[in-house]
Amino acid sequence: MTGLVTRILGPAHPEVHFGSLDARKRSFEYRAEAGVLTVAATDALAAAVGLHTYLRRVCAVAVGWDTPRPLPVTAFPDAPTTEGTAETDHLYYLNFCTQGYTSAYWDWEDWEHETDWMALHGVTMPLTLLGHEAVLLDAYTGLGLDESTLLRFLGGPGYLPWQYMGNLDGFPGPMPSSWVDGHLALARRVLERQRSFGMTPALPGFTGHVPAELAPGRTRTRTWQGFRTHVLDPADPLYARVAEEITRSQTRLLGTDHLYAIDPFIEMVPVDADPAFPGAVARATLDGLTRVDPNAVWALQAWPFSYQRDFWSDSRVNAFLDAVPDERLLVLDLWAEEDPQWSRLDSFGSKTWVWCALLNFGGRTDPIGDLQGAVDGINAAKAAGNRPVGLGLAMEATRNNPAFFELVADQAWTRTGDVSRDWLPGFVRGRYGADADPALLAAWRALNATVYGAAELRIFPEQFNGVMTARPGYADLGSPGRVRSEAAGLVWYEWSDLVGAWESLVGAAERSPGLADGPLGGDLADVAMAVLARVADHRYANLVEAAAGRSEVPPEGVERFLRVFDDLDALLATRPEYRYSTWEASARTWATDETELRALRDNARRILTVWTTSGDTVLDDYAARLWAGLVGGYYRPRWKAWAEGLPLALSDRSAASAELDRKLTGIAERFLAEGAPQVPVPEEGIVGRSRLLLDRYGRSGAP
Repeated sequence: MTGLVTRILGPAHPEVHFGSLDARKRSFEYRAEAGVLTVAATDALAAAVGLHTYLRRVCAVAVGWDTPRPLPVTAFPDAPTTEGTAETDHLYYLNFCTQGYTSAYWDWEDWEHETDWMALHGVTMPLTLLGHEAVLLDAYTGLGLDESTLLRFLGGPGYLPWQYMGNLDGFPGPMPSSWVDGHLALARRVLERQRSFGMTPALPGFTGHVPAELAPGRTRTRTWQGFRTHVLDPADPLYARVAEEITRSQTRLLGTDHLYAIDPFIEMVPVDADPAFPGAVARATLDGLTRVDPNAVWALQAWPFSYQRDFWSDSRVNAFLDAVPDERLLVLDLWAEEDPQWSRLDSFGSKTWVWCALLNFGGRTDPIGDLQGAVDGINAAKAAGNRPVGLGLAMEATRNNPAFFELVADQAWTRTGDVSRDWLPGFVRGRYGADADPALLAAWRALNATVYGAAELRIFPEQFNGVMTARPGYADLGSPGRVRSEAAGLVWYEWSDLVGAWESLVGAAERSPGLADGPLGGDLADVAMAVLARVADHRYANLVEAAAGRSEVPPEGVERFLRVFDDLDALLATRPEYRYSTWEASARTWATDETELRALRDNARRILTVWTTSGDTVLDDYAARLWAGLVGGYYRPRWKAWAEGLPLALSDRSAASAELDRKLTGIAERFLAEGAPQVPVPEEGIVGRSRLLLDRYGRSGAP
């Protein structure tokens, strides 16, 4: 704990003492007197939460993802003995996809920073995928396959989470051998730190997915988003043996905490329609695990039961879950804030389960969520007969919508009623300081009533989420009314409330410019995104209506539409976390030669744009980001090409569409080859640029 304190508060921090606390439930208590803080707790993570609670409540500093460290705390104000008791036993953290969309290229410094965040928020069960490529290489080598075959099977470093879930293999590979060695060493260091806090890392396990060369003629094929993979039949003795060997290699290389994340049917229905088949998979999986680890517990995501509900009837789900003894299974209700399976499936019967919030798909940067709805859902789950043993943050990417995820994490140690009244004041105080401008709380209350009050909106990638990152096409010319309706549907609130929140944030930043170096700078970028994205939607709708109605293209309309991209790109360039170049630079650090550099750059560019291959639009823009370099250097050229083809589209839509597709493929291939252009950083910074755009876009009564 002393290391945590030093990293958070700096080497010259005030005196902190930690002690043990004997209590029936996980608890902490803190007291500060004469400049000394004393924290007593039942365990190390409870102590970390106690420390963070004191810092937030008494010192008015909270540690968020984007908080500069060390914190500006030079003395500890006195505080009476204050107690805290956990509302749930566990806080689960991360999603398989997070390692693809956020942490794919992190180094030790990044992971140390993240693990400290986990500890201060009380994360007990982090999903930790690091090093699994070395585990698979070791296990399959022992089963007779050669290294070159396995490096091809593993595929690209940026796509490993989908390899581990069994969605794909070999794409876009092969895997650099230096990556495997480097990430095994990193994994050991990260796991050592997580375990030192008393965390129970969940490590990946065998899903049935194998290299085709392992068992020619004995596998069955399945398809995910166009990718074909091979799976063993659970009746084949090799199934349990592979599960055993992978578990054995993992235990030898990385140790074990007896918790294994395994999802044999993520977005792929079983290869056999027999209702008994999933149960057979479950038994074979557990057999392989327990041959090596008699104390194994299987962590299973409930996502398939929601995503492919047509297949996963209640009876199929129950038959699958019943095949695993209660003490061997932990069910993660992955999208509980939107589509809770616990309420559908009688709280999973007698199974242990975790209420999880997903919210973010693909790392999209849109500020959106339903804060009140999330806590209402959590409180309902806590009142269930078979209540959850924990809460979870299961986002596909971190570093977005921090208010939403901080709120959910807090519910593991508290119970919020009204978000605006009970929670936002403390959040704002911890985010900006004890003397925070009153305008900041007013801004967040307005955000809670607008973009963070999305109670009636289904937040899901397979629906309209705005035009800026959408693939352009001319089909909308035939239905301008639908285009307008979709644009209006993303402004379910009073527009003036959102613009008012922006005005309040900008004004507070102008009065206290130093705050913009911290979280307020990110908040300014987020709200600008929220505003300009909706402006772009409506300017696009104007263009479509004008072109469809008058059979001509208004040049001033095109110019006004494309200008939104330029303005947002320049504002985002003021923040390193919103620059595409930051992402690619992180990937490049892992290269040891030119070949690896090309592979890593390709992975970093590909996953945020075409995902698969240019011309294959199945996953195009799934992980779209409003980042400097992408907005102006990738999305804008696509829409410029669309505008250039509009005159032809009005007379020959088919020919125009074919020409546009050709141009879009060229833009994608050029981006994969060259990356994003460098975006100049505006001299006026985030505050000055925010004021400029507020004056430009925030003075009308509608987007």
